[in-house]
Amino acid sequence: MKKLAAAIGVSLLTLSASVFAQEGLYLGPSLGYYYLDSDRVVSGHDEAGVAGFNVGYRFFNDWALEAGYGKDIAGDDLDVAQINAYFWLGEDNGGWRPYVVAGFSYYDRDGENNLWSDEEYTHQAQIGFGLSKMISDQWEFRGDARIAHKLREGNEGINDGSLNFALNYYFNKPAAPVVEAPVEPREPEMPAPEPETRTITVRLNVEFEFDKAIVRAIYGDELHAVANAMKVHDDITLVLEGHTDARGSDDYNQGLSERRAAAVKAKIVEDYGIDPSRITTEGYGESRPIADNATDEGRARNRRVVGEMTYTEVVE
Repeated sequence: MKKLAAAIGVSLLTLSASVFAQEGLYLGPSLGYYYLDSDRVVSGHDEAGVAGFNVGYRFFNDWALEAGYGKDIAGDDLDVAQINAYFWLGEDNGGWRPYVVAGFSYYDRDGENNLWSDEEYTHQAQIGFGLSKMISDQWEFRGDARIAHKLREGNEGINDGSLNFALNYYFNKPAAPVVEAPVEPREPEMPAPEPETRTITVRLNVEFEFDKAIVRAIYGDELHAVANAMKVHDDITLVLEGHTDARGSDDYNQGLSERRAAAVKAKIVEDYGIDPSRITTEGYGESRPIADNATDEGRARNRRVVGEMTYTEVVE
């Protein structure tokens, strides 16, 4: 019996020391009913009830490695030490979950005189199938049936059966099942329509009297329209071009055209509060006529300042 106690003690201590600092450690009591092969005993088959204690570690919610030790509480004298591996099948949905178990057991029948041989200590390979369920966040109930085959040359036909129940406490709750919510089909999102835009061009044409650079009041509406557009769209600028008719010298007309463009700029800045840096002026003298300088009507059209702005706005 001392050999058995020493062996199971070393196993449990080794397992506990190696996994205690990790998640998945569990322990708990167990109860087993053993039906021993009649080839073991003189009086036919034996039955025994064994109460024990298990300690194990569960990996990734699917695997577990466990060591256990139990003593006979009913029937003949039978002590059992065992090491088993467990593998759970299917998905963990919170209900009963099947598992398979396989491992090795060590029977101690020290002092038993109802045996066919003097083998008081035997080794068995075992396999079984069972069901388990988490009955709370950290408590698990487990039950299974196993067949154990005696490992010794000349006794290959000896097979024992057992029913085993355990109640295990997990120090850390096993990984919760991941339940994916069904994805509701959605209508494909249509891209937002591009806003409708329009391009607007504002033209300015201010004509002058002969040899003058004074902006007449009749052009107030045109200047007002230009100034309003510049207030609404502060990213646009204005270029004013001054011109003259052909009378007078080239140098004189060049200066006159520049003064006319400057006069229109000053009117827009002073009357409507437009930033002067947004308006530039250029003079072209008599070099760009748009009408015949041989007639009064043509010369009147040539004495001018013109400007043009283009911008885009969203159509409401």
